[in-house]
Order: sequence, then C-alpha cells, then structure tokens
Amino acid sequence: MNLSTIFLQTLETTLPVFVMVFIGIGLRRIGWIDGAFVNTASGLVFKGTLPTLVFLGIIRADLQTTLNPGLLLFYALATLAGFGFAWLWALWRVRPEDRGVYVQGAFRGNCGIVGLALAASLYGDYGLSAGALLLGLVIVAYNVLSVIVLTAYRPGQSASWKKILRDIARNPLILSVVVAIPFAWFEVQLPSWVLTSGDYFASLTLPLALLCVGATISLTSIRADTATAASSSMMKMIILPVLCTGAAWLLGFRGEQLGLMFTFFASPTAAASFVMVKALGGNEKLAANIIALTTLMASVTVTLGVFALRSAGVI
Repeated sequence: MNLSTIFLQTLETTLPVFVMVFIGIGLRRIGWIDGAFVNTASGLVFKGTLPTLVFLGIIRADLQTTLNPGLLLFYALATLAGFGFAWLWALWRVRPEDRGVYVQGAFRGNCGIVGLALAASLYGDYGLSAGALLLGLVIVAYNVLSVIVLTAYRPGQSASWKKILRDIARNPLILSVVVAIPFAWFEVQLPSWVLTSGDYFASLTLPLALLCVGATISLTSIRADTATAASSSMMKMIILPVLCTGAAWLLGFRGEQLGLMFTFFASPTAAASFVMVKALGGNEKLAANIIALTTLMASVTVTLGVFALRSAGVI
C-alpha cells in the first residue's frame, strides 16, 4: 500500500470527527445553536447518552481481548510521567501564577469525547469497548492530578478532596464502566429491544458531543495573549503524544493497543479543565485559549500522527 493510499485512509478515519467540530463552530457563529443548547446537550451527553454508549460497548466486548492490565498500567504511568514532565517545564518557562493552568492544559485530554470518537472510528467495537475501560482510569487520574497542580499555585484556594472523590465515585461514565463489566464478564444477555433502544439513544452521543465541542470554541479569545497557551498546546498536541506513544512502542505495544493509546494521548485539552480552573480561581482566559488552540490543532496533529504510525506499519 503506497503512502497516498494510507493518507487517504487516514483522512477517512479522522476527518469525520473533526468536521463535526468545525460544523459546531459554524452553527454557533450563525446562531443556529447557542449557549443554552450547548449546556443542555452537554448535560444530556455526560449524564445519559455517553454512559449508555460506554455500557453497550463494554457488554458487547470480549473482556479477554479488551481488558488489558498492561495497557492500563502503562497509560497510568505515562500520564503521571507526562504530568511530571509538563510541571518541570512550567517551573522553568512559565510564570508561577499560570503554572497550574499550563500543566493541566498540557496533560488533560478530552478522551471521553474526542479520544473515544477517534478510537471508535479507527477500530470500531474494539476501540469503543477498550477505550471505555481506559476512560474509567483516565477520569480518576485527570481529576486527582489536576487538583494537585492547580491548588499548588492557588495558595488562597483549597479543594475539598471529599467532594472530589465523591464526584469521581458518582461520575456517570465510571458508573457505566463498573456496571457494565459484570454484564460482560458473565455474558448476561439483554432483550433485543433494550439493546436496540439503547443503540438509538447512544447514537446521539458523538455527533452531539462534537458539535458542542466546536460550539464552545471562541475564536476571538485565541487572538488574545497566546504565548503561554501556545506553549501548553504544543506540549499537549505534539511533545507528550510523541514521547508517550514512542515509549509505548519501545515497550512492545503494537496495532490496536498502540493506536488506541495514541488517540487518547493526542486528544485536545478537555473542556472540563476550564471548569476546574474557574472553581479554583485560576487564569480562566488562559484555560479557554488552551482548549481552543488544542482543539483546532487536533485536526492536523492527530491526522498526521495516525498517518505516520500507519506508514510505519505499527498500528
């Protein structure tokens, strides 16, 4: 297979995901969707359609294939290492009051929407089910590490660890993973009408969520001070994905496992990072700029990354 064919196949995989994001940008600009729609739709996705999608993906999976402790362990260690690397860089290059926001923007990816959408686009049912299991780990790690670094540079602010742990335990995505695993393990068969209805509901998830991602991007804010945001975005979209994916390759991960981890490592900064920055009194403008820049960069960096990995024959 020549490079042009591989590149076209890569575009067919990644472009549909990012086209939906750009459609969201366009619909917001012409006024077809507004902030109220985004808030309502995002809530529906987070509390309803995405947990349903995750649940159905897992119960249809072969856990002996998709539940890979080695992959989960590596991703946890790689996330911790990336977090530490971004923090060390921030100590050298970023002013103290912005370091927490910089670090969170550099390591906290939008795996629940963009990462899962890319995984499903690349690997179908395997990408969805294995990605859902990985997502449970991601949610816990991202929330805990984000609080640590943000509170470290907000001496006047404090976080309630009890509330954070309670929120994690009540997170609909984590609950859907916990509930789904016994169904998959014991091969519990649900009625066909339940599965069909669930599929209808779950099918709303990715297009609706990606539209909302696009609708939340403020092109105006990007034109403001972007030096620190650009640095964090480069760390998130290029440096850490290259380092973490390279480490996974050196440790022997190949094929679907390597591709799945790349889509999660290379996901743009999560919109939830803005909420946490705001709650802890950080630089909201910087957080918003990082989210916008990484989301726009993702259409290029993810496509090129998948193309490079496919050309090398490792995914």
